[in-house]
Amino acid sequence: MHDLKLIAKGQGTTMVWLEYLLPLIFLFPMAAMGGIVLALRSLHDARVHSPFDAPLREPGQALRHRLDQAFSSLFLNGTLGPLISLAPLVYGMGRMLFVDKQDWVEWALYGLLSTLLVLAFSLLLVRDYQRIRRLKLGLACELAVGQELERLVRPEAHPYYVFHDVPTDSFTIDHVVVTPHGVFVVETRARTLAIGTDGKELNCVAVERERLRFPHWQERRPLHKTRQGVNWLSQWLERRCGVPVPVKGVLVLPGWEIDTSEAAPDILVVSGEQLAKQLTNITPGQMSDAIHDKVIHILLERARLMELKHLRQPSV
Repeated sequence: MHDLKLIAKGQGTTMVWLEYLLPLIFLFPMAAMGGIVLALRSLHDARVHSPFDAPLREPGQALRHRLDQAFSSLFLNGTLGPLISLAPLVYGMGRMLFVDKQDWVEWALYGLLSTLLVLAFSLLLVRDYQRIRRLKLGLACELAVGQELERLVRPEAHPYYVFHDVPTDSFTIDHVVVTPHGVFVVETRARTLAIGTDGKELNCVAVERERLRFPHWQERRPLHKTRQGVNWLSQWLERRCGVPVPVKGVLVLPGWEIDTSEAAPDILVVSGEQLAKQLTNITPGQMSDAIHDKVIHILLERARLMELKHLRQPSV
């Protein structure tokens, strides 16, 4: 008799475990669909590579890559979010088939977990939307500035050369322009125009030595990033060329009116209109023809090496 009670007790314990394990069967189709979604993610990679030795670098190339990543994140959160959010409820409905008595507290926990997952993925989707919107604005400004800079490129005898998305050791310079009188580091920042209390757009930004004063906010990083690019490029070119190379920073804020009455002289802040003409009229220093050609050569070499390094890395 005592042995029969032990056997019955053991069978009861097994049944309890089965009540929790068997409902997992209903999650297998959702897991298979999630696996298909993850497998299809690679199809969203829109990167293309040049079939020639020269690297394929267009204006805003780094932003294009970040925009692809943002769309990939939106795709994953939009497709996997509903599957993961419904998983607790599907599991709970499976539990209904294997239990004799319903526990409403357990059902409430399933519902609470699904609600929290829905809120979490909703926040992720909002984050992806805002990120894509910001990157699209940045890319539009990059393309506008790149188009303006392309006016510098005329026949090969003309001593101007424009590089886009120049990689450094830890960051990327938007544009580098090589002229007969020096090298320009051109950074682009896209900012949405502010709206005044009367509903009109406020498009004036005041430039100080260390910050930009927009109508409703202020920023220091754009000027810092431009100076960081100038310092890195000037030191790197001096090491490679053996002589100091004149480098000047240019910060472009497309669509804004610039007040430079309090600006520092080392950074030129402009709206981007007539940018090509402005760069041809500025003389940061003097460069010999040999140094001018060497600067172009080593920048092309670095772009090619960084592109090859990027190709060797596995795509995410």
